[in-house]
Formats: sequence, structure tokens, C-alpha cells
Amino acid sequence: MVMADSVQKPQIRGPVRVGFYDIERTLGKGNFAVVKLARHRITKSEVAIKIIDKTQLDAVNLEKIYREVQIMKMLDHPHIIKLYQVMETKNMLYLVTEYAKNGEIFDYLAKHGRLSELEARRKFWQILSAVEYCHNRNIVHRDLKAENLLLDGHMNIKIADFGFGNFFQPGKPLATWCGSPPYAAPEVFEGQQYEGPQLDIWSMGVVLYVLVCGALPFDGPTLPVLRQRVLEGRFRIPYFMTEDCEHLIRRMLVLDPSKRLSVAQIKQHKWMAPYVPVQRPVLHQQPLSAEGEAGIGEYSEQVLRLMHSLGIDQHKTIESLQNKSYNHFAAIYYLLVERLKAHRCSFPVEQRLDARQRRPSTIAEQTVVKSTSGLTQVGLHPQGVRLLRSSAVPQASSDVFAFPSAACSLEQNFTVDDVNTPKPVTFS
Repeated sequence: MVMADSVQKPQIRGPVRVGFYDIERTLGKGNFAVVKLARHRITKSEVAIKIIDKTQLDAVNLEKIYREVQIMKMLDHPHIIKLYQVMETKNMLYLVTEYAKNGEIFDYLAKHGRLSELEARRKFWQILSAVEYCHNRNIVHRDLKAENLLLDGHMNIKIADFGFGNFFQPGKPLATWCGSPPYAAPEVFEGQQYEGPQLDIWSMGVVLYVLVCGALPFDGPTLPVLRQRVLEGRFRIPYFMTEDCEHLIRRMLVLDPSKRLSVAQIKQHKWMAPYVPVQRPVLHQQPLSAEGEAGIGEYSEQVLRLMHSLGIDQHKTIESLQNKSYNHFAAIYYLLVERLKAHRCSFPVEQRLDARQRRPSTIAEQTVVKSTSGLTQVGLHPQGVRLLRSSAVPQASSDVFAFPSAACSLEQNFTVDDVNTPKPVTFS
């Protein structure tokens, strides 16, 4: 006779967890990486986590990954996917970034068809703004295409995937063959050295054509056929495209790189004039003090106060931001800035205040407090980042701390990073 108690009940599995993130589903897969949608356990924010298996990469590709991290740490623009956190173990690398919930503009065009020129102009201004921002920091993307242009919850552009990104110096050409063939410039097909910004200009010309027409200007059944069409520089102009739009595209898709329009010239083009966006402030980048470092008063007073109410040490947060550590402290700060921003009704970003000017919490701040108050316990496992399956009922542990009680300090539980941040690498 089998006792009822001896029958094993199926184990209820909780979500897979990486650090402070609960993994929800897969967004995409590559040869050596997978991108997961996750939710931060404290801020409740959705993020994308790129999980890279370093053991599958050779030295050259591993160097590219670290360069991508280095570049993303330098970028802070409303229309570029934001890096929040970097976690690393011996075999794995985790890049936690902003999540653009409406996906690729490629998929949007495939589903809804081409954009009106009015909407294409607005999107193209956002792309141009982000590319100009990169070029001003001597960074080229080198893989601008519809698949790497994402849409956030408000249908704004977010440029993603700096895997082919690189640093450049004016007058010192690059030589690496990279990018997607339908968007690649003729000098790349010819194996010539090239100026990085001129390469991005060509790709943006292709992108603008795709936005307005819903099709590629250069295409072919095979790579040799595509190459020949690109080198000839001939493409069809549909009947619905305006003359001004055609003129701009033709001035960008010029075979001679030196004769292509610059970013400054594109901004002044007649087709761009009907819509000139109001310059939105960069959200996270902080001005530097006379000593070259950002001071406490130069970060969001609201967010630091909110983090303090959650028991997170303010000085360690400031230190993480100043050192560009991209650890748990920095990630929570960035994510809470995003949450507060979502509840603001207007720009600019709230005034930075010193302690003497501190005002009561705003409605936006109170909203975020309410949204985080439902989380009572968070487990921190300092022995290393790993994929965890949390049990259905959390077990009591010595390394669990409570939120949002301000009396519960994270001094002992939050000072050890789950992972090491990769050291900066210099690339030629």
C-alpha cells in the first residue's frame, strides 16, 4: 500500500534569475549570445539582458565584445539604447540594457508598410541626432540598418547593437569589412579603406529610403548581383516620393564618399526643415566639476533620496556613477531615473538641488515608491552571478534584506558586486 504522503508532488519552479533580474522570456538568439527580457526586482523595470558565452568566442571576437561595452559606456543619448549594468564571470558576460518594447522598425514596416514622409522625417531626425552624437565622440556605428533601429513605448527610435562600432580619428581611415550588405557602402564592397562617418552617411541614406519606400534601394538574389548594383549606384525612385526627399537620398547615396552630405549638411537640407525637434536633455550624463569629476549635487537629488529611502547607500551610488562601474548601484540609479522620467509631464529634467534647497518628494517620486513597496525581500548572492531558479516560496536567508524600510541598510549586503566589470581596453 502506497501512503499518500509518499507521492511526490511536482516542484513549482520560480523564474530564472540573474543577479537582481527575473528572466521572463527570450527576445532573440545568436551564435554565441542570447537576449532575454527581464525585470529588475527592486525597480520593477523591464530590461534586456544580452548573455554572452565567452568560451565560444575567439580572441578577436572577445575583443569586439569588450569594445562594444567600452563604447556603450560612453553613450548617453535619448535615441541610443542605454547600458545599465555589466556583469561578468569567468565564462559569461551579461549586458543589461534598456528595453525597447515595440521592437525593430524593420518588423513594424513589414507589418504596417512604409511610413508617410512626415513620420519618416521625425524618425530620421532622431536617427541623425544619435549618429551625430556618436560622431562627435569619434565613434562610428558601421551597422546602421532597419533591424538595429528599435522603437520604444512611445514609438521613438533607439539605435542598438554597437557590435561593429569602432573609434575613428579624422584623416585615419578604417579598413574592416563589416555591416549588412544591403546597407554597405560601395567602398566597403571594393575592399578600400574608408572614413567611418562617411560609411554611416551611406547607411543612413539606405535607411531613409527604406522608411519612405518600405523596400531596399539595392537588392539582389545573390551577393555578387547586390554588389554590382551598389557599385553602379542606381536605384528606383517611386512615384510617391517627393522631389525634396529624392534629392536628399541621392546626395547621401553618392559613390564618391568625399561628395556625400555631412551630418551638418543633412540637418540643413530642405526636406528636413518642416520638422526640427526640440533638443531634449541627455538623461544620465552629468556635467563635470572643475576637478573633472561629477559631484553629489550634480546627480538627481530625487533619485538619490529615493534610493536612500530604500536603504541604498548614497555615497556608494555616487562612487559607482563617478567610476562608471555599471554595477547594481548604478543600475538602480539609472532605472529609477527612467521611472521618474516616465511620470514627469514636461521637460526639462527636474532642477538639481543641494541639501539646503531640498523639497518634499514629488508625485512622480511617490509613484515610484508605491510601485517598489510591493517588493518586500530581495536576495543577493555575492558568490557570483549565475542562472537561478528561485523556489515558489522564498526561503529565509542571512543575505536577504527588506525594502522599503530605510532602517534596513545595504551596507553589508550590497557592497559586494555579483561580478567584475571588464577593464577598459584600448583598440586601434
